[in-house]
Amino acid sequence: MREFYPLLFAGGAAGFFSLIFLVAYLTVRRKKEAVGFDRNMKDSEIIRRLLRYARPYRKSFLLVFFIMLFSIAYDIASPLLIGRIEGMIAGDFALSRLFSLVALYAGILIVSLICSYIQAIILQKTGQRIISALRTDLFAHIEALSHNQLNKIPVGKLVTRVTNDTDAISLMFTNILVNLLKNLFLIVGVLTAMLLLNYQLTLMVLSFVPFILLFTLIFRSFSRRAHRRVKDGTTAINTFLSEHLSGMKIIQIFNREDRKMAEFSEKNRSLRRAKREQMFVFGIFRPLVYMLYISSVLCLLYLGGRGYIRETSFLGQTITAATVVTFYMYISKFFNPIQTLAEQFNRLQSAFASAEKIFTIFDMAPEVTDSDDARALDHIEGNIEFSHVWFAYTPGEWVLKDLSFSVKAGETVAFVGSTGSGKTTILSLLCRNYDIQKGTITVDGIDIRKIRIASLRRHFGQMLQDVFLFSGTIRSNILMGLEGVPDEEVLAACRYVNADSFIEKLKDGLDEEVRERGNNFSAGQRQLLSFARTLIHKPSVMILDEATANIDTETELLIQDSLEKMMNIGTMLIVAHRLSTIQHADKIIVLSHGKIVEEGNHASLLEKRGRYYGLYRLQYHQDRMRAEREG
Repeated sequence: MREFYPLLFAGGAAGFFSLIFLVAYLTVRRKKEAVGFDRNMKDSEIIRRLLRYARPYRKSFLLVFFIMLFSIAYDIASPLLIGRIEGMIAGDFALSRLFSLVALYAGILIVSLICSYIQAIILQKTGQRIISALRTDLFAHIEALSHNQLNKIPVGKLVTRVTNDTDAISLMFTNILVNLLKNLFLIVGVLTAMLLLNYQLTLMVLSFVPFILLFTLIFRSFSRRAHRRVKDGTTAINTFLSEHLSGMKIIQIFNREDRKMAEFSEKNRSLRRAKREQMFVFGIFRPLVYMLYISSVLCLLYLGGRGYIRETSFLGQTITAATVVTFYMYISKFFNPIQTLAEQFNRLQSAFASAEKIFTIFDMAPEVTDSDDARALDHIEGNIEFSHVWFAYTPGEWVLKDLSFSVKAGETVAFVGSTGSGKTTILSLLCRNYDIQKGTITVDGIDIRKIRIASLRRHFGQMLQDVFLFSGTIRSNILMGLEGVPDEEVLAACRYVNADSFIEKLKDGLDEEVRERGNNFSAGQRQLLSFARTLIHKPSVMILDEATANIDTETELLIQDSLEKMMNIGTMLIVAHRLSTIQHADKIIVLSHGKIVEEGNHASLLEKRGRYYGLYRLQYHQDRMRAEREG
């Protein structure tokens, strides 16, 4: 019975110190539980959804599995060979047999290293293909989201999902899963070898396994929460940077650097606290496993050394020096995978937390989608009708109220009214950026909900107040991926909208570099480029939303000349505060609080001396005062 005293002492000490660590950890966690996150998805669901991307490469993973068996064979066979060498040195020594065992050991090691290299290459290639497919699907899904959904999601959050979170999942496919499987097989193989070698000593090692299982279950629970907090903190910082770096000029103009620095510091501290908690969780688990490893080694050395020195048996089995050496190596190979599992499990939780974030985006079904009977249109004439349309961005807060009007093909119709009257909303609804709650909108007599969204938008050319230019060249921004268009046609479109007035002065012409958001061009130049971009795609209906706002007088004259030319191309819908832009429109619709209050052309509306007349007189007076100041 005395032989079990060291075992009982080591196990009791391991359990006692483990309990102290766990109580301290749970106490800290209880204080922070109020700000924790609930699990959004089960592990089984995450794995099932991720395996969909791995399924096309199952042959590669199967090959890796067979290669992995060679590495496992080395890990299991090497302690036996070392034990044989030790036993031969301690007993009957034969130099030729020693060389044979050393050569066998070296051969197995070389094969294992080669297999590990091939395994790493296959996994890296396969993992990158999987992540590339996942990243592509994620970006395509984001492209399909409606304007309303994109307005609610910060850009920094989407960037984090497509970059940081997919990288975390990449490690799972290229490293974590295979090594987890390898370590599990290795543990089973080592235990089997230990049982065959000396089952009594193996039972001593297994007495520590319940503690390992307990720590793993607790670690699994708290590790996921810690990783969620890190992901949320990283997303918050990326979102903050995306917004404030874009608006840095405004921050400097209003001298708010200190205030924004304080906000960034708070988010940075929050991420630091989350990282510290993550390290704290992992920092407890690994030392506990290492403590169990040391305890088992001490038990082995005591029991094995006692049996060897006294030439006695332990529970009926003789213990030799070779047995002690072999078991020592096996215990190391038993606990090292468990410690490695801790690190890999830590990374796996990080990957699962990232997968939760990504699948949250995937689970956002686009609000505006094609109906089953939607069809594509090769051409539209441009007849538009709104019939008793009701629309609200927020339920119950109606922006458009029972709105009805019609536009004939080839007409130019302008919408005027105060801010918030619904002018821009009408144009957004026509392109199905949003779906209406009541009524119908038809194009050429067809309900737009029966037309495929891509087909509908292809026939509309939108020129907005806030022109967005992408990094690249003037040519790439005008063509927007349109292929097979010669430079002559691009230049003709530029001349038609008067954009050639500044393009010809540029050193590289159409190949002039466009920096981020086109900040190396003036607002007027960007607007003229948007006109050329719209024209080159040959739309049937052109939409102009506040294109002359904040434009200098000289550029405004160029834009007005361009508009007069474009009015002859097809149907045109214009939203403009500057009434001088729409005097030649066929019809002007005056809106107020989502309803039509007046309708007619410029001359007839002035004769009515109503809302439009008041707006015209007010703007005329403002233009006259400005001209006098400039004069």
